[in-house]
Amino acid sequence: MKSNNPVFNRSEGFNGKGGTTYANVGDTTYGSPITHTGAGTGRMTIDTVVQKTGLTLGTVILTAAIVWVATGDVLTTNVSGQTVLDSDKASMLYTLSLVGAFGGFALSMVNSFKKVISPALVIAYAALEGLFIGAMSKVFQVEFGGGVVPGAVLGTVAAVAGTLAAYKYFNIKVGTKFRMWVTGMMFGFVAVTLLDFVLSIFHASFGFNGLGGMGLISSVIGLGLGVLMLIMDFDFVERGIAAGLPENESWRAAFGLTVTIVWIYIELLRIIAIFTRR
Repeated sequence: MKSNNPVFNRSEGFNGKGGTTYANVGDTTYGSPITHTGAGTGRMTIDTVVQKTGLTLGTVILTAAIVWVATGDVLTTNVSGQTVLDSDKASMLYTLSLVGAFGGFALSMVNSFKKVISPALVIAYAALEGLFIGAMSKVFQVEFGGGVVPGAVLGTVAAVAGTLAAYKYFNIKVGTKFRMWVTGMMFGFVAVTLLDFVLSIFHASFGFNGLGGMGLISSVIGLGLGVLMLIMDFDFVERGIAAGLPENESWRAAFGLTVTIVWIYIELLRIIAIFTRR
């Protein structure tokens, strides 16, 4: 059963084709799939996926923390004695967030369509996403109060844990139509987001990326999509392990999970900011 998810469709094992076994990474033989339960066997396991995902998410968090600390105090006092966001620092954070967002998007496309996953590119993607998240989070923290970022972090952890629990407890099965619809909606959502960004350059935005009513609707939809994508990620990881993929494919699983977790964090950050603003 072929996956419609571009992150995973470059690997046969993630598409349920379990007839391939690997004695070692890069050493391919053919026969019946072999089940492995521990790390260090040369094949992808839950342990290796968790380890690689920890490295990618750790890179995101570390880069975001570096950006946060390196940019220092972003507040200043205006002529009226009010404490406001320093315009120069705000411009710098905006530039950093754009570099991280578009650089991360470009690398996500490269990683999604590479036949052989590159750990270095996965880490580079994570670093760029950390750049984006660090700059964006700092602006939101200043603009909307100290509870915005911690709330988004806790909400993301809860969303991931809750989705995993529901996936295992209810034994959710992911079928072809589910993948097709979720992937189609994901690409449609990204397309509308990019369109609104381009229109905003010409002062014609319809508010999809904003913090008004349309922005709230888009973020709620985006959060729902993130949860559905996370279910697909869990399913693809299980398929890959069952197919006996080489351990290097754990990086592909880690990349897919990182993309989705970052997506969920961003949507939650926007939702909390919108409600804080009201």
